[in-house]
Amino acid sequence: MLIELKNIIPEPIPKKIVKSSEVWGRNLRIEANSRVLISAQSGMGKSTLLHIIYGLRKDYSGKLLINGKSIREYSYEEWENFRKKFSSMVFQDLRLFPHLTAKQNIELLPEVNNTAPSIGEMTVKLGVESCLEQSISTLSHGQRQRIAIIRALRKPFTLLMLDEPFSHLDEENQKHASQLIQEVVKGNAAGLILSSLGSTPALSFDQHISL
Repeated sequence: MLIELKNIIPEPIPKKIVKSSEVWGRNLRIEANSRVLISAQSGMGKSTLLHIIYGLRKDYSGKLLINGKSIREYSYEEWENFRKKFSSMVFQDLRLFPHLTAKQNIELLPEVNNTAPSIGEMTVKLGVESCLEQSISTLSHGQRQRIAIIRALRKPFTLLMLDEPFSHLDEENQKHASQLIQEVVKGNAAGLILSSLGSTPALSFDQHISL
């Protein structure tokens, strides 16, 4: 999936952030199947960028093209298809349903990625197998992050976007999560965009962008 940003500036955003950014107000090309790390301090627009690519925000000037087509021209059906079959995302706020169990949250998908490991395999790899029948509201933030990662990997995608997915994980759990993400992304022949506050996760990247 080829992504092209052409002079995009979110509204509102301080001019000093635009001036120092490698993204805002610039032309940027993210090649299909590439792995991109976006790093910046809090408040610089990491979540904003991912939300724009995912089609959740339209309050910006400039153009964003996906495979040569401006996303402003996407119909409702095209967005639905893009999110259902071609993209998957872990949001910073995770967007899990607190009244459902961890397993129910993972299984609450319109489409399933048949190339990914099973739910059981992934929960064992991330050390949350004992949490499956627990309500999300009873889990720690780190456990919730791992459940959100598993849910995202269970979806079909050619582009995976992760918004600070390791912020509440220790080094060992970051390592296990990174290995699983790398395995599934490679199996899907997919692209990856990951945002971070600055520390580089245990993943390999083709491109490092500072906001």
